[in-house]
Amino acid sequence: MIVFDLCCDAGDHRFEAWFASSDSFADQQARGLIACPVCGDSRVKKAVMAPRIGTKSNQRAVAAPAAAPAPDATPSAEMARAVLAAIAAKQAEMLPQSRWVGRDFADAARAMHEGRAPEDLIHGQTSPEEAQALHDDGIAAMPLLVPIAPPDAIN
Repeated sequence: MIVFDLCCDAGDHRFEAWFASSDSFADQQARGLIACPVCGDSRVKKAVMAPRIGTKSNQRAVAAPAAAPAPDATPSAEMARAVLAAIAAKQAEMLPQSRWVGRDFADAARAMHEGRAPEDLIHGQTSPEEAQALHDDGIAAMPLLVPIAPPDAIN
């Protein structure tokens, strides 16, 4: 697995995504399957990123000296609520742009990936095992950050 920092052309939003390989990223990018989680733009490119290089197995990691956090560095409950509210608001803004597929999410995502169905923005439900299988096959999918009720369960 490889992680890339990506950014969209529309808003220059920066985000991270995991791929099975560089070829998997190139294939998904060429087919427009990668979209910005902020604005939905599918014109996505790799952003400049610093490589993460592990230490040699025969070297010990040197622990950084512990530093006391600044007094105002600890997030407050109010700040956490504000961040969660902002995430929920952005997600609520984005969901109407996608189609609910219910428990058929994994099948619908796989059909689009394999070219058996037209590409579309979708959301739905799947099991952790199905989500892992999508991930293992290089199919772009991510969980919603804020849980939602299925449309047929809303009064």
